[in-house]
Amino acid sequence: MCHARRVTSEPVHPVDTTGADLAALAKVVARQRAEMERLRDLAATSAVLERAKGVLMAVTGCSPEAAHEQLLQRAADGNRTLLEQCWLTLGTLPPREQPAGTPPSPAGRPLAGSWQVAPTGTVELANVLRHIGRDLVRVGTPHELAHCLLDHLAPETDADAVMLYERLPEGGLELIGHAGVDATLAAQWRYLPPVTGVVALEALRSGEAQWLEDPVGDRERYLLIGDSNERWPSRAWLPMPAGDTAYVTLGVLRRRGGAFRPRERELLRAVARLCAGRLRAFDSAQERTGDGVTRTVQAVFDALPGAAILLTPLRSASGAVEDYRIGAATSEAVDVFGRTGREMVGRQVLESYPSVAGEPLWQGYLQALETGVPFESEPFVYPDVVGEVPVTATYSVRAAPLGEGLLVTWLRHDPAERQEQRLADVQRLGNLGWANWNLITREIAWSEQTYSVLGRPPAQPPLALERLPDFALPEDAGPLTHAIAELIRHARPFDVPFRIDTTEGVRHLRLVAEAVTAQDGTTVEVHGFVQDLTRQRSAELALVESERAMLLQRGILQAERALAARLQQALLPLPSKPVRMAGLRVEVAYLPAQSGINVGGDWFSALELPDEDALFVVGDVGGHGIDAVATMAQLRFTAKGMVTTGSSLTGALARLNYLLLHSRDAQTTATMVIARYDPRRCLLAWAQAGHLPPLLVRHGEVRYLDRPGGMLLGASLAPVFEAAELRLEPGDRLLLYTDGLVERPGESLDAGLDRLAEAVRAPERGGSGSLDALLATMLADEGRDDVCVLDIRLPLGDVTNGADAPGTDD
Repeated sequence: MCHARRVTSEPVHPVDTTGADLAALAKVVARQRAEMERLRDLAATSAVLERAKGVLMAVTGCSPEAAHEQLLQRAADGNRTLLEQCWLTLGTLPPREQPAGTPPSPAGRPLAGSWQVAPTGTVELANVLRHIGRDLVRVGTPHELAHCLLDHLAPETDADAVMLYERLPEGGLELIGHAGVDATLAAQWRYLPPVTGVVALEALRSGEAQWLEDPVGDRERYLLIGDSNERWPSRAWLPMPAGDTAYVTLGVLRRRGGAFRPRERELLRAVARLCAGRLRAFDSAQERTGDGVTRTVQAVFDALPGAAILLTPLRSASGAVEDYRIGAATSEAVDVFGRTGREMVGRQVLESYPSVAGEPLWQGYLQALETGVPFESEPFVYPDVVGEVPVTATYSVRAAPLGEGLLVTWLRHDPAERQEQRLADVQRLGNLGWANWNLITREIAWSEQTYSVLGRPPAQPPLALERLPDFALPEDAGPLTHAIAELIRHARPFDVPFRIDTTEGVRHLRLVAEAVTAQDGTTVEVHGFVQDLTRQRSAELALVESERAMLLQRGILQAERALAARLQQALLPLPSKPVRMAGLRVEVAYLPAQSGINVGGDWFSALELPDEDALFVVGDVGGHGIDAVATMAQLRFTAKGMVTTGSSLTGALARLNYLLLHSRDAQTTATMVIARYDPRRCLLAWAQAGHLPPLLVRHGEVRYLDRPGGMLLGASLAPVFEAAELRLEPGDRLLLYTDGLVERPGESLDAGLDRLAEAVRAPERGGSGSLDALLATMLADEGRDDVCVLDIRLPLGDVTNGADAPGTDD
């Protein structure tokens, strides 16, 4: 049996276990099943007897023979069978007073067939042993015995692990059961050599319990399991008596250090005596069944070809499968240590294949046991050794339920099969098939995929090379006929595309072929492949169509950009340098959100009115594109017209709000700040509609103006707009701007306003007063919105109407 490390994509056929040999094996196993059940009943009866004797031995301290005599006497006194008396002894051990006048037994032991009044500690110990004896009824293997003992000893003695070692004929020890020990450590310490310093062996030789309670001294005196005593600083090894000698030793290992208490020592000695009878029952059952059923099944396996093993699950007290015992194996079966056939029988799977635990193969075994449905693994690659040379081989495994166990077979796939499978995979993945035409014998060979590509049923004979053009579309038949003729006459290879008509539609194919010639140059054989390129062709056509759509869209965008550029020049002319109006120096900056389109939802106005006042407007319409441009133009020119004809600032905002509400798109909104400057009084009156506050710089201090009341344009039927006034002083600087100057993704608006204040407070680079430095600081990130800024300054010493240049609007 081998296990998967890496699963390949090679599908292979499962192992055929339905042959005559396997059928014969099933019949043999079926014939022996009844005999196995009878032997199992005998083993169970013997096990109950041995456990009952063990309980009496542990409680009374009598010999095995005396315990047997007590059971027989009590069965006769109570008119019960021996088996009934054993169950009664295991289920209830009520202490009763010794009759008055009964003399004490020698050496303080009670007389056979009677009970004495025991101290409280002894009664408690008897209760623990009674529970252990009751659970031992369900124990069938030394491994299960170890788990049962750990379950009971953990709360009584703080035991963390239990190990059972059996003496080997050559003098060493073999681990026959364990609990609380991982499989890797168990495999490493499966065998203990017959050398000095093995404490488990010392316990058997001396017949006395060995208590390891001094970590430092124990490390110097003994060979400790686990190579150190750090994992289990205190340990106990006790021989299990079996007549005059002991052949099994019980190891109890604890993570808690310190000495074993007297009660713990007494309990462990009693447990060792109690389990000795159960171990003898194991040996008796093995003697009765080993030479019969086991040898018969192994004889059948010896005659079977291939690699197969018979597994028996080893379950814990809870019923979970912890391991499997190999009951039989064919001669071709081999484990990771090189053991084959009969050498593997009796060993456990985790011993023979330690890395199988937790792998998909292990889960498949469990699935087969639970569902009764055979498990078949995917092919997997496994490192193997052939002639002492490491190689990789591909295997597949099948596990079929057989009685209470599993029949596991596995198959190794040879390189020829793998090569053929890979060729089939290449054809399937590449959607192509190979073909061969012998022009001398007229033999034609096609792969299965060739029929699929050409859309022909596999039951029909393959086509001759000259007949292939008959199935092509008329416009493709000519080039294909010419290429085939040149190949046959002059051995010229070709690579020709053509199309065929199928029930699923037109299929785009490609035929590649070359010639095999005789010595005189005559073409005697043609081989090549045909490939289905329908998907690739469809993708190419879709790509061409996509490119056409992209070119069309590019033309539309270019036309829109050209239109936007003309609109920008007509609707929003940008001055090339700062201008002066009404005694103020005004600089304008406008940056669109999209490269190549110089208009959007933001706009500005800066112009002198007929009464020599100056009008400043900055606004922002929601959205971009031609619709936003149209709304912007409507608001811009309407606001300029209303203020020029005498409307107040708040009245102009109210009328613009009404205009937006009754426009074509009633959902459009806009923000705006509008200001009128009187140069004679240096007074700036202003109002706003949901816009950001202007920024004032005066004598080196920076502050935002308090906004008068005013809400978003287009948001309400009855908005209220208020006005405010600001008297400018020489050297003052006022910034009107849109939100694109201060907004950044993931940043609050207040943080953006603080950033603008810091940028304005910083000394101007070069002293030119240009907006370039400010914009470079504020607009470092890409992905910004439209930006519009009006930088208004009152020069020092210039507080009268000193306009010497026209405004930015006509």
